[in-house]
Amino acid sequence: MERAEPVATVGAEGIPAEVGAAEVGAAEVASEPSAPSTTAGARRRQIAAGLRASLAAGMGLVPIGIAFGMVVVQSGLPWWLAPVLSGVVFTGSLELLLVGMILAAAPLATVALTTLLVNFRHVFYAISFPLSAVRSRLGRLYAMHALVDEAYAVTAASPRGWTGWSLLPLQLAFHTYWIGGGLAGVALAHLLPGPIEGLEFALCALFITLALDSCRSGRDVPQAVLGGLCIAGALVAVPEHALLVGMLAFLAALAVRHLVARRRSAGEEEARDA
Repeated sequence: MERAEPVATVGAEGIPAEVGAAEVGAAEVASEPSAPSTTAGARRRQIAAGLRASLAAGMGLVPIGIAFGMVVVQSGLPWWLAPVLSGVVFTGSLELLLVGMILAAAPLATVALTTLLVNFRHVFYAISFPLSAVRSRLGRLYAMHALVDEAYAVTAASPRGWTGWSLLPLQLAFHTYWIGGGLAGVALAHLLPGPIEGLEFALCALFITLALDSCRSGRDVPQAVLGGLCIAGALVAVPEHALLVGMLAFLAALAVRHLVARRRSAGEEEARDA
């Protein structure tokens, strides 16, 4: 086996940039899916590799979790709702939306449809997520529950070499960061003399930043324009249900755009063949 070179990203083995030889050696053991990992030492190395892989992306979860915990308390909801939602729901964007829907006493159908639309991307995550690396049924159930954006991003960056002993600690670490951040936010909200305005915008600001970075390439500009038009139209037409209607309109617009592009591509191919 060739000696692994330092890289700038976190891979499946959980090796951050410029690690030492000892960490590289441990990661090489974890990256051998064909080698039997029956010894306690090998399992410990794989667990450590999964935890190391969670650090870079996981640190971004903590401040958002703090903002979520503070929003729960400042909204007048019981403090224990923050860890309960973080443990059971475990999707940052949806949890912040749920706080608003709970305060507004939104109908159950609206909550269910919003949950489906917000988390629908997870259906595509499952296509390439290394769930088969987890052997136990209980472990697979938890891996499906804890399939968040960060876990998918880390595994998609380096899809090979994952085992159940490295994948589950990775997801459990993300879960812990999120719940811990929420509890820290609850404690901080009780210590502050007054509420902080704008905390509910924290996750939205993160998504705006990600969208702007994506638009810089020029590939996603039409989608961004479509999204802006859909939500603007929903705000004018049905302001009380703007989010739900805007997401449905955006989904329909993307489907139409895909069909038009597909027919155009088919027409160009027929013209070339002719």
